[in-house]
Amino acid sequence: MKFLVGCLLSAFLSCFFYDLHAQVNVTAIRGKILTENNLSAEGATIILIKYKDSSIVNTGAAGKNGAFEFANINAGDYLILMSKAGCEKLYSGPYSVKSGQIFTAPDIILKPAVQKLNEVTINSTRPEIEAQPGKITLNVQNSILAQGNSAFDILRQSPGVRVDNNNVISIIGRQGALITIDGKPTNLTGEDLASVLKGIQSSTIDHIDLITSGSAKYDASGTGIVNIVLKKGKNNGFNASVTGTAGFGKFYKGNAGIVFNDRTAMFNIFGNYTYRNYKTFHDFTSDRDINFDNALSNYDVDYNSIQKSQNNSFGIGTDFYLSPTQTIGFLVTGSITGDNYTKDNNLRIYNQGILDSTITANSNLNRHLTRVNYNINYNGKLDKAGKSISADLNYNTFDRSSAEYITNMFYEPSVGQYRAPEWLQNLSPSNIHMWQSQIDFTDPISKTSKFEAGLKYSNVISNNDLIFGPFINGQYQSDPNFTNHFVYTENVNAAYVNFEDRFNKFDFTAALRAEQTIARGNSITLGNVVNSNYAGLFPTLMLAYKYDDKHDFSISYNRRVNRPNYEQVNPFLYYIDLYDYSEGNPQLKPAYSNNIELSYTYNKTFVATLYSNIITNADDFNFYEQNDTSKVNISTNVNFGTVYNYGLRLFVPVTFTNWWNNNFYLNAGYQRYVAYATYGNLNKGTPDIIVDISMHFIVSKTISAELLSHYESPSFYGVNQFKAYYNENAGISEQLFNKKGSLKLSVTDIFNTLRDRAHTNYQNLDMSTVDKKESQVITLTFTYRFGKISVKSTSRHTGNEDEKKRLPGGDSEN
Repeated sequence: MKFLVGCLLSAFLSCFFYDLHAQVNVTAIRGKILTENNLSAEGATIILIKYKDSSIVNTGAAGKNGAFEFANINAGDYLILMSKAGCEKLYSGPYSVKSGQIFTAPDIILKPAVQKLNEVTINSTRPEIEAQPGKITLNVQNSILAQGNSAFDILRQSPGVRVDNNNVISIIGRQGALITIDGKPTNLTGEDLASVLKGIQSSTIDHIDLITSGSAKYDASGTGIVNIVLKKGKNNGFNASVTGTAGFGKFYKGNAGIVFNDRTAMFNIFGNYTYRNYKTFHDFTSDRDINFDNALSNYDVDYNSIQKSQNNSFGIGTDFYLSPTQTIGFLVTGSITGDNYTKDNNLRIYNQGILDSTITANSNLNRHLTRVNYNINYNGKLDKAGKSISADLNYNTFDRSSAEYITNMFYEPSVGQYRAPEWLQNLSPSNIHMWQSQIDFTDPISKTSKFEAGLKYSNVISNNDLIFGPFINGQYQSDPNFTNHFVYTENVNAAYVNFEDRFNKFDFTAALRAEQTIARGNSITLGNVVNSNYAGLFPTLMLAYKYDDKHDFSISYNRRVNRPNYEQVNPFLYYIDLYDYSEGNPQLKPAYSNNIELSYTYNKTFVATLYSNIITNADDFNFYEQNDTSKVNISTNVNFGTVYNYGLRLFVPVTFTNWWNNNFYLNAGYQRYVAYATYGNLNKGTPDIIVDISMHFIVSKTISAELLSHYESPSFYGVNQFKAYYNENAGISEQLFNKKGSLKLSVTDIFNTLRDRAHTNYQNLDMSTVDKKESQVITLTFTYRFGKISVKSTSRHTGNEDEKKRLPGGDSEN
């Protein structure tokens, strides 16, 4: 720890003072002026102006290569005014020049003067979906269906992404992906993770990367990576956008938010705020048949919940440009969520086909979640060749309060209530604190090669309480079979090296990441301690061949690790009803995956990829342990066995006319699950076909429409056989107020077909389930943008945006 902190501090200080001590004898400002096509703006007129009073200090002209310099000036703040025939006048700055400093301004780009013509509009936008080997980029701002939706909703309707009703997000098979938000951790699972993603509105998102083959700079966790990149303004001056959405399905939905940015030559301030208020439902049925001692019992559950939620999400940050080559940034992001659940659970028990009894469990759950992440980052360019160093320090806090009060009622068909009601208390507060630091170094060894290296340290403390018990003698009592206090600590130390080279028509990447994990789970109430210490090497190899301008080939290999998430190793026994429970497994070990991809790209648009993904110690699905005598069923996670995923992914964009284009996505896979002997003799393989078709229509200069169709064939996952899964979404959008505003109407799940339907018939368990969440919703979204949205600033290097942190998969929602 001390060594890594020392590295971070030393690197930061050395880069911070790199420019401050150079050339102290002369005070000057210099730079270079180019035209929009990066040619020299030789002869351009340059005027140096005092920022304070606008008085002219000196004038000159750009020399050869567009270079200029004003020497022997006084320390102070300056503006630069540039003009050239055929180009627009441009102010640059202000620039703060210190005594004894030779200040180098960023390259300044002059734009050609444009005569405004009536009825002429030129648009240049990124396509909604961009595909390349190992990565798909979703440009959220160009999607009609994404407008007004949350990050969670966008992922649910994105090609190549699967979000199940337990909130597990996957892009390779059904195994959970690593989720990152600007490379910063959330450290949440299940409903807690979903709550955070639902608080991130589309207006705050720039794009989402779906990465199946990442570099060694990425954390080794997860089967694939989903990186949500939030907006950060790239325009000089102040600009902002406001968004309001109203929706209705079975219940109301609404959100409103603002995104703003104020950028100058010296600093950039940016932020966002979103308020979300909605009501939704979750219906779940399960039919469990138990054949024991020549007697058939049926335990049929009908569960319904209504959730009311209010969410406040926020972010505020700033970048300070210490010099043209050095930037330091500060960022605070977070969310505050209040949820209320009204839950009704009806359990009907049949013996030999005759109704024996009914048990109802009605409850009210109040949950409050607060998440805040503090970040400081630094990026410094060490020389003109491009050598650079970057550092990030993060502190993340998550606090949850959860209080549920349950009333159980017991009925017989003929006599009504056969025993007194039972009142239960279920309290489960939790808090997580996480420190992370990372430092990265990049050295362009030559024009065709690059070397990268980095270190990372993370420390997590997860503190959890479960207080559960009945109401007896006027007060709630703690049941020792449930009540527990569990503290989980985890340190992950990592280092990586990465080398890239280009020779002839080949690109080659070789990388190695080493990670050490030191974990300790302490069940304080039970007096049990589980230590888990392990280390691993995670190589990445890629070879790409450019046959010609239209045909590219590549092959890649990487190894990754899926560490158990904090909920999975928590040994708490959670109450669902008298015969259904869920339980953590502190003995859970990490799963490992080996991934190979062979890709072909045509004309930088069509991408075909053959893939192989093999996972050992697989644990990313529920495993059931049913006691035939007591009829109690407990769901948990175990290191079940080995999962084999093979398949072909295709991404095909097609333009039919100048007003109609399509994106086709196909994932034709085959999955096989092979159980370890401890968990039975399962050895089963099934195909899994996923098809996504998105159609885009330009109706007029201001009106466009979009239609998205999704289908997944019947598939086998863990010990569950799922039926087919399909839905349709549609939207139409009109641009208003000279394209500064837009109005969008959309419908998700038009035919209300979105639901999970599964059957489990393994060992002694025979159970069918239908899991339905609200998905058919009509929304109307209005967005308005204002400020200086057309004047681009000069470019700069930002902090380490590729930093990737571990985020576990999800568990069940209430």
